[in-house]
Amino acid sequence: MIRLIIAIISTVCITYAHDHSNHDHQNILMIIVDDLRPQLGCYGASETHSPNMDRIANEGTLFETAYVQVPVCGASRASMMTGLYPTSKRFVTYYSSADKDAPDVPDLPSYLLSAGYSTISNGKIYHNADDSTNSWSEIYRPADFRVYLLPENQNLGGHGKDAAYEAADVEDNAYPSGVMAEKIINDLRKAKASGEPFFITAGFTKPHLPFNAPKKYWDLYDRDELALAENHFAPKGAPSSSLHQWNELRSGYGGMPEKGNVSDELARTLIHGYYASVSYTDKLIGDLLDELVKLDIDKNTIVILAGDHGWQLGEHALWCKHALFETSLHTPLIIKAPGYKAGQRSSALVEFVDIYPTICELAGVKKPAHLQGKSLVKLMKKPSAKFKDAIFARYHGGETIRTAQYQYSEWKNGSNMFYDHSIDPNENVNRVADPKYSAIVKKMKQQLQEHRERL
Repeated sequence: MIRLIIAIISTVCITYAHDHSNHDHQNILMIIVDDLRPQLGCYGASETHSPNMDRIANEGTLFETAYVQVPVCGASRASMMTGLYPTSKRFVTYYSSADKDAPDVPDLPSYLLSAGYSTISNGKIYHNADDSTNSWSEIYRPADFRVYLLPENQNLGGHGKDAAYEAADVEDNAYPSGVMAEKIINDLRKAKASGEPFFITAGFTKPHLPFNAPKKYWDLYDRDELALAENHFAPKGAPSSSLHQWNELRSGYGGMPEKGNVSDELARTLIHGYYASVSYTDKLIGDLLDELVKLDIDKNTIVILAGDHGWQLGEHALWCKHALFETSLHTPLIIKAPGYKAGQRSSALVEFVDIYPTICELAGVKKPAHLQGKSLVKLMKKPSAKFKDAIFARYHGGETIRTAQYQYSEWKNGSNMFYDHSIDPNENVNRVADPKYSAIVKKMKQQLQEHRERL
């Protein structure tokens, strides 16, 4: 019965969007970058060459404390594109699909399609290529997860594992990401010619492993100046539930130790590769931004830049994501929209379920009833406005709540952890058992339970 009611509501919402569609809606270019840490120039990381992502921030609103709902790609993207929080049975794994976990609600592209938009999916938007295919006017999904141009990086030592990085001396379009950027530029040109409002996406996989990028982006960095993680150790008192063996890297790529951490030399190479991959994607994003200007459609195009989750670069002796630490959950979110002040920054707590309602409001499309997030337009009008007291995330058996100062996480096995970011922003000491915080821990535990019950 509940599923039937949701389906009826969703149908009514889609009909409303369709009946009120017009060609005056803002265009939308949505850029999603895999495994993107907030380690960009615009987030204060001056060592990173990211002039084009910084450019979006200079022209739009940067959200300093934006967090994903799940620190793994499939679940995070499904949650973001449906505007629904994850639960213990919904959006759980890296291979989660929106059309299977939330079949009775319109996802963002299908809702915009019903409102008169042309919706084009380029690259990795959903994790699964066959997820929600009816939501798009067109889908382009290049096979760019593991593309190597140098034979020596494949099947290392004859053990069947490829290298975790590559620096081939090639042009941008030698790798699939560069080809995709050229395709998106063509999409923009066709959209301009048609006059139809568009929702065009650019799903860049780099800096996802392997860190394969043209050599010129590696050359932007002096590897000897790249800093290693200062807290390359597990947090004091952290439960084992909060940690993992980073098997995505350890088991998936050659040259990794079977146990224990990587050497400083290898760590520096991996960090170098990560930065190079970020800069490669940044340049391709710049090509898209330049094309908007050349076509004279930048003034009526909303640009959204988002990661799908964070990434560890040795912090807490971890690599990859898959954790409820700041490094896995915190990712960039920047929105540039016509009519809104440039160069704004908001320190308000926001989360990725807020993206769907934000796009609807910016595009002038009535929001569907199923959404569980809040539009960020309020913060784009006034970045210092009061927004949310707490945000929520989960991963497998763990759940977390974050406020402006604290983060509390708990697991089904009874373990938990608590961090005070005002004195421990890198989350190095679990203070859940400190009597000083007992009242705060109790309150956050209750808030987490209330959130769980609301869902």
